Amino acid sequence: MIGFQSVSQDKTKKKIAVVPGDGIGKEVIAEAIKVVRATGAPVEFTEFDWGADRYLKDGTTIPVDGFAMLGRDFDAILVGALGDPRVPSNIHAKEILLGMRFKMDLYVNLRPVKLLDESLCPLKNMTPKDVDFVVVRENTEGPYVDVGSVEKQGTADEVARQEDYNTRKGVERIIRYAFEYARRHGRKKVLMTDKSNVMTYAGGLWQRTFREVAGEYSDLQAQHMYVDALCMHMVRDPRQFDVIVTNNMFGDIITDLAAGLQGGLGMAASGNIHPGRTSMFEPVHGSAPPFAGKNIANPIGAISTAAMMLEHLGLAREAERINQAVLAAVREKKTTQDIGGKLGTREAGDWIAGKV
Repeated sequence: MIGFQSVSQDKTKKKIAVVPGDGIGKEVIAEAIKVVRATGAPVEFTEFDWGADRYLKDGTTIPVDGFAMLGRDFDAILVGALGDPRVPSNIHAKEILLGMRFKMDLYVNLRPVKLLDESLCPLKNMTPKDVDFVVVRENTEGPYVDVGSVEKQGTADEVARQEDYNTRKGVERIIRYAFEYARRHGRKKVLMTDKSNVMTYAGGLWQRTFREVAGEYSDLQAQHMYVDALCMHMVRDPRQFDVIVTNNMFGDIITDLAAGLQGGLGMAASGNIHPGRTSMFEPVHGSAPPFAGKNIANPIGAISTAAMMLEHLGLAREAERINQAVLAAVREKKTTQDIGGKLGTREAGDWIAGKV
């Protein structure tokens, strides 16, 4: 296969596929890899050039056997931001990123929301212990399945339909994952958020399933909140949240809002997970083409994402070393300017790698 750089295949190491992506994605993923290597973790990286440059060169988004190969040959996938103005449709981003989520059935989007220093939170008098919750987002259903139609386009009678697709299987497994996650990590509460007072069909399915699954976890407190109320309470008092589970679209929205509580999208990590299968990890910020190549992008989201990946692979000690180094960087202002430091992307990565 063309389009990747590989190192010798050591079967004692975890195999990680790397798709650096576009724009600042390439820069921050390079720093994440640097920091992982500094831990001495037994991992082996293979880099793939899937992205805008490759698409513009030969029209390739994902090779025909790409997803099967990732699931067969690798233990995890590390992906950078995708998107480039030279590809107005962003078809490459859709086929690579959403393709991985849907075709590899990565049904859990896991987004930890943790404030590292009170200086980063826009809310008054909030400390790190006050902003510490997790959002579990359903990742393979909802409006993102791209089912719908447009009729009489361009006329005054145009009608656009977008279906919100939910299955009992999909809803139950994400809710169950949220409860299991809460139990494993010592969390006490699981809150399901929806808009079932308006979206009565999908909402009814979520409500019934949540009640049934919650009945199996009597040691955990089950809660419900409409998503508009959740947004209000998230910025009024985030201390009340522990684990939040929701559908694909609402999860997409509230996790960006939640990222604002921890210092912005440059701080936000995420995993796209199917337990027991090859899973994909990505920082959630965009490719930010205007900032690409300027050495100013915040690498912490990518570095923290790499730590999530290591923990998922059973390398908890190495992951914790990264998390502690990131915490030290934030507190000592050894960061990029967006969160109060004076370092560039590479220099911030160097400092964290050195601390590790």
